[in-house]
Amino acid sequence: MTNTVPDRPALEWMYSTMLLAKMADERAALEARKGLLQAALYPVRGLEAVCAAMGVAMTDQDQMVSSYRNLGDALSRRIPLRTIIAEAYGRMGGTSKGKGGTMHLTDTERGLVATTGIVGAGMPIAVGLGLAAQLDKSNRAVVVTFGDGATSIGSAHESFNLAALWKLPVVFVCQNNQWGEHTPLAGYAANPNLAERTAAYGMAAEAVDGFDPMATLHTIGRALDRARAGDGPSFVECRSYRLTGHSGLSDYSYVPKEELAAALERDPAPTFRTWLEQNGHVDSATLQNIEHAAEATVDEAFAFAQESPHPSQDELLLDVYASPEGVPTR
Repeated sequence: MTNTVPDRPALEWMYSTMLLAKMADERAALEARKGLLQAALYPVRGLEAVCAAMGVAMTDQDQMVSSYRNLGDALSRRIPLRTIIAEAYGRMGGTSKGKGGTMHLTDTERGLVATTGIVGAGMPIAVGLGLAAQLDKSNRAVVVTFGDGATSIGSAHESFNLAALWKLPVVFVCQNNQWGEHTPLAGYAANPNLAERTAAYGMAAEAVDGFDPMATLHTIGRALDRARAGDGPSFVECRSYRLTGHSGLSDYSYVPKEELAAALERDPAPTFRTWLEQNGHVDSATLQNIEHAAEATVDEAFAFAQESPHPSQDELLLDVYASPEGVPTR
């Protein structure tokens, strides 16, 4: 992928997606504080640019494996926000009829094959999908997302090594928000340059400003090009900053105030808006229309989720076994 600016529809989609991630994230936290949403919430604030970039760089046939911090990843695969939110509420209108919840969000038709609540557990899954793509001789690439903390998990290093050895079409996207739950990156990694660490496995590894959607798009695009050309996996370290607590309602007073203030000065969606307008890519009136539409989409998504029914008892054993013969009698 060359370092060209995408066409206007793609830029507008990126801004809309960043807004939806930001607004839905903030709305979910508000609903949780009211007691209306009872679910494990892991905010994506700070990752909006990375998710929007992945959405443009990936194709419809590509596959993704995500983690519990997955709202933006799901939006990058064009999964309707209403079904994402309904899944968070545990309702039938969700992507998995409310039976997967926030930590197991999937939509295989749109390429989101799996999400996992276990830190680092998505990478071996992605390696398996990459092997399948290679054996199929397809042009399919696999993207797996994870936080910086996951790079210290044993399964991550096993995955890096095997993907590099077999030259699998996997792109490891590290959404580095600088915090492993409550521990800063420098507190658990002697070498905080994660791309440099991963390059030792024999794969291409690049670091990019994760608050810059254009730079992130081009970096991930190059990695996907390498994967499709048979040149093996890549590690992309998207350096951002977590703008909220680790989980939806957790305290984050431990975060240095000056660091958080500096990060908020570069809040991805507002910064991207300024760039779009100042460089003449999208006019102010269109940007306002996108913002109004995003607000309406978030309102509709939460209304849909709250009105959608809970799964019935008859649903409990459905979608669990591969065939009806495997369902135990009751």
